[in-house]
Amino acid sequence: MTKEITKSTLPGIPMLLLFIAIFVLCAAAMISGVARATPVTATLTVLIFLATFFCLFGLFMVQPNNGVVLQLFGRYVGTVRQEGLRWANPFFSKRPVSLRVRNFESNKLKVNDLDGSPIEIAAVVVWQVVDSAEAMFMVDDYENFVHVQSEAALRQMATTYPYDQHEGQIALRSHSQEVSEHLQKEIQDRLTQAGVKVLEARISHLAYAPEIAGAMLRRQQAGAVIAARTRIVEGAVSMVEMALDQLATRGVIQLDEERKAAMVSNLLVVLCSENEAQPVLNAGSLYG
Repeated sequence: MTKEITKSTLPGIPMLLLFIAIFVLCAAAMISGVARATPVTATLTVLIFLATFFCLFGLFMVQPNNGVVLQLFGRYVGTVRQEGLRWANPFFSKRPVSLRVRNFESNKLKVNDLDGSPIEIAAVVVWQVVDSAEAMFMVDDYENFVHVQSEAALRQMATTYPYDQHEGQIALRSHSQEVSEHLQKEIQDRLTQAGVKVLEARISHLAYAPEIAGAMLRRQQAGAVIAARTRIVEGAVSMVEMALDQLATRGVIQLDEERKAAMVSNLLVVLCSENEAQPVLNAGSLYG
């Protein structure tokens, strides 16, 4: 496995000034000494000029938050991260690689959740190259590798959770933090070999597949109605119990079991009904 090696290089501006000075000296030597120059001197001057010109190919630029991977005849030499104009062996091949933070949004994937229900899901992944050597040499195309493996991890993660929560289970819709952490770990496990670090991964789109969306919406609405009714009934029963206890404690009125049942029935109707209560005047007796 190829690991990144930090390569030190020479500053480019002093080297450029040196090359310019050599060019000037060579030109001056050839101009002033054309008449009296010997073949050896002229040949030496030309060789120095050509060698200096070849050395210019060793100059290269490193952008901020970028790296340049150096190779010598196919062998990895090191990575330069010092920004600015740099100079290295002209025989080195130089390949830039971005070390900046990048992000992308996956396609909307159709998968089955833990319950087998078809859902649509997409995610946003924030990532960064941390090892330029692994990114360049361990995989063929690290950017495409990140995209493909992220979608594969998203598919795998989505099948391990239900869409909705059941009996305290972690669900895709209700536990976004836990799901995001799991997704980030799944993607990181797949991208470590490519020298990539996943900074963040979160779900950007989550919905039932269109073919079952209507049925699932009705089920959610029914569940919400049942939950609301349950809360209303619990509150109504507590209020009726409190009313009977208060009447008995204060001795306001003595009620037999039949009258208590009628009172409980009336109070529950008033408290649990969706419509406003209509007053009814009782002209008779409860006992006929």
